[in-house]
Amino acid sequence: MRVLIVEDETNLGQALEQGLSAEGFETTWVTDGQRGFDEGATGTYDAIVLDILLPKMNGFRVCGELRDRGIATPILMLTAKDGELDEAEALDTGADDFLRKPFNYVVLVARLNALLRRGTLNRTGNAKGFMVDSAGHRVIRDGVSVELTARETSLAECLLANAGEVVTKTELLKAVWGESFDGDPNIVEVYVGYLRKKLDVPFNKHSIQTVRGVGYRLELDAE
Repeated sequence: MRVLIVEDETNLGQALEQGLSAEGFETTWVTDGQRGFDEGATGTYDAIVLDILLPKMNGFRVCGELRDRGIATPILMLTAKDGELDEAEALDTGADDFLRKPFNYVVLVARLNALLRRGTLNRTGNAKGFMVDSAGHRVIRDGVSVELTARETSLAECLLANAGEVVTKTELLKAVWGESFDGDPNIVEVYVGYLRKKLDVPFNKHSIQTVRGVGYRLELDAE
């Protein structure tokens, strides 16, 4: 597995490069945002570890421009210790997960492995006339394009990857908001409601079904 590390702090960058290499990853380490973007835009990496405060181009811009370019590589963004707003912006610009500095190295490896497993689900999925375009933040349903926010896109991805099966609220929280989310879990219900209005109401369908007390299921044949 190839991992791109974009980090300008020499000690941390070296530690990540050496540690991930010891774990069996093939690593490339760059120290500024422009080089990070150029490397990431090749689409040859399985995951990207991306700092926010970088020379030449900050991590938010790197992430956003990679997504605009159509690069769907999973991105783990490194945020400041007290950077709650950083975390929200990281997810909204297209990052898959975030980790606060200073972090436990074992946790970083676990998060990275989780992203790599998720990445194998194919971030641009489609089935029965229903396609999630992750990079473009949209769903194409029955030939009609519906624009989504970054978080709505992640939610649609997770439901589509498990179409026909129940996905629990806990699973959706981890997949869409990240392992470290400690806000109100009812946020899942709110975003499912947003997604229903965009994907079901215009098509007179009820494909996102609530399984009471368990979670949600995407039924693509539902009317």
